[in-house]
Amino acid sequence: MEMIERYIYAVTQKLPPEQRQDIAEELRSLIEDMLEERTEGRKITDIDVEQVLIELGNPRHLAQKYRGTKKYLIGPEIYDSYMMVLKIVLISVAAALSIGFIIQIIMDPISILDHFVEFIVSFVTAIPTAFGWTTFGFAIGEYAGGFNSKNLQIDKEWNPSKLAPIPDEKRQIKRYEPIAGIVFYTLLIMVLAISNEYFGIWVYDDEFSGVIPFLNEETYGTYLFILILGFGIIKECLKLVYGKWTFKLVIFTALTNLVSLIAVVIMINGPEFWNPEFMLQLTQAGLLSEGSETYETVSRIWEQSTFWIVIVLVIGLIWDAIDGFIKIRKSK
Repeated sequence: MEMIERYIYAVTQKLPPEQRQDIAEELRSLIEDMLEERTEGRKITDIDVEQVLIELGNPRHLAQKYRGTKKYLIGPEIYDSYMMVLKIVLISVAAALSIGFIIQIIMDPISILDHFVEFIVSFVTAIPTAFGWTTFGFAIGEYAGGFNSKNLQIDKEWNPSKLAPIPDEKRQIKRYEPIAGIVFYTLLIMVLAISNEYFGIWVYDDEFSGVIPFLNEETYGTYLFILILGFGIIKECLKLVYGKWTFKLVIFTALTNLVSLIAVVIMINGPEFWNPEFMLQLTQAGLLSEGSETYETVSRIWEQSTFWIVIVLVIGLIWDAIDGFIKIRKSK
């Protein structure tokens, strides 16, 4: 019966993935035995099923008994996903830092000692940052996904009619999507926080001679960047924890996107965010000639960059929320 499958699903989704199938079979067998004992050979009715499930109790409490523990920061139902994502993120960060170190040595072999010291400092800074944001994102996901005020009403009788339906496949979020998002945001944090001096136009005069930065290196606000991208990591962790599109997840996503968008607009519209001498440095490097048609074109693009970045962000963040609503409606 559908109610039995919904109950089993509600219990097993709160357990570690490797235990779900065995416990589902065990629980299904237990329910069948209890129904046979209750009906004594007569036809099983929905009322019989409901009474047996009431006897077994709230799926959350039953799952806690199977787990044998109740207190945790990262719950067992998402722990395996957390460990997998954490490994991917840490490996990605370590690889990105190593590649950056190799590039620095190739471009400027004379300063290899300085680059090595920078690499060690960056490594010591980046790994805890990646670990912290990933853990924080999953902890928020655990809290937001598992917290329900109704579960705190321990004196209120639980009823099987409250069981959520087994989610439609159309609403499922493929695991690789949020994982890829988490890795992308983490690497972006590393690039902007540690290697921002290489974010610009690379100038070569027979050999590498420097970088004309897009950002004002002294005032562009590294910490605000990290905070904004951290919101992105939290959003992707929520997607991974929920595993399916729900109205609650869409609302969380929309709110996170709104906060991120407001922060980005405030940050990039600041007078000291972009490199104020960008065009001058291009001419000094001999890449442009002031007054030329190319110079005017680049200058126009540079002046309008903030506007178009905001437009692209608005479209992307709005579509992110709309896509969730579309998937929810299609599954109905």
